[in-house]
Amino acid sequence: MNQDRPETRGELLDAWTRHLSLRRGLSEHTVRAYAGDLEDLLGFLGVDPDESAPVGPVLRGLTLADLRAWLAALAASGHARATLARRSASVRTFSSWAFETGLLTSDVAARLRAPRVDNRLPGVLTAQQAAQLLKVAAELAADGNALAVRDLAIIETLYATGVRVSELVGLDVADLDHSQRTLRVLGKGRKERTVPYGLPAARALEGWLSRRAEICAPDAAAALFLGMRGRRIDPRAVRDVVHRLCAAAQVPDLGPHGLRHSTATHVLGGGADLRSVQELLGHSSLAT
Repeated sequence: MNQDRPETRGELLDAWTRHLSLRRGLSEHTVRAYAGDLEDLLGFLGVDPDESAPVGPVLRGLTLADLRAWLAALAASGHARATLARRSASVRTFSSWAFETGLLTSDVAARLRAPRVDNRLPGVLTAQQAAQLLKVAAELAADGNALAVRDLAIIETLYATGVRVSELVGLDVADLDHSQRTLRVLGKGRKERTVPYGLPAARALEGWLSRRAEICAPDAAAALFLGMRGRRIDPRAVRDVVHRLCAAAQVPDLGPHGLRHSTATHVLGGGADLRSVQELLGHSSLAT
């Protein structure tokens, strides 16, 4: 049994997030989600929110019935099936790790079944709607505002490459290869891939790079996209850009993830094969 196992709420969350980041190599977004799931479970089990609250006795008494009751309570409060499936996956991962570290006397979640996810295809923009979105972004950037020029580069890059928001915000200037028109992207599991982009995105990126120094903070010299204060942009700000531009263009606001699916759909419609789209989007499974 591991003698260094965490015994307080704060120690547990710290050890859990370190395991997910360093050992599992999960993205920052996924680590936050899994940590939030564990916090929600601890609250359901009655663990005090104080960081010094003991967790050992509660976890050692954890049962499969407790986990099923937690998921049932989430379902009753209106959580979507996809959210329940994600939380089932995160608690199975936690249970396996906690058993290995001696926090649990058995892997209690090994037999926990996730609810069946609704397999409806996500909504996408039509090619005409995507063109309208990019047209409006270009018109707003024509006014000369540096942030509007940035917004155009963001929306063009998202649509041209299909990258995730977490991947976009992690891009550095050095990840751009202007001569080949490619991006070096660090995806899920810290897997690196090279993604091509077209001439419209190249022009938008060049326009942004010509204005970037105007707002760049000294400690953000490497970051490709910057926020209002000149530091590396965060995912929430990118989502705000997409929401704002969709509203201005009067097209369905599907968010960045809907834009990613739109990219995949339009690339497939243009004659690309599924394997190429899989590589473009960074999916490990062709079924996705």
